[in-house]
Amino acid sequence: MDDDDRPRRRLPEQSLGAASLLAGESLDSYSLDELDARVLLLETEIARIRAHREKAAAHMKAAAELFGPRST
Repeated sequence: MDDDDRPRRRLPEQSLGAASLLAGESLDSYSLDELDARVLLLETEIARIRAHREKAAAHMKAAAELFGPRST
């Protein structure tokens, strides 16, 4: 069985994986250019996450409408 096929463990709520590690990292060693590049990368990632969240919310809404209680 491939690793990709195995169920993933959920992280504890206070831990968000790599994002938690980034939040605690010291930025002292970064140059201004490196900080600018990092901000751009993170903004791009935020946009990707928001788009994925919107798709997931639409999927959940469609499922709730399909399988939820019917109003009469």
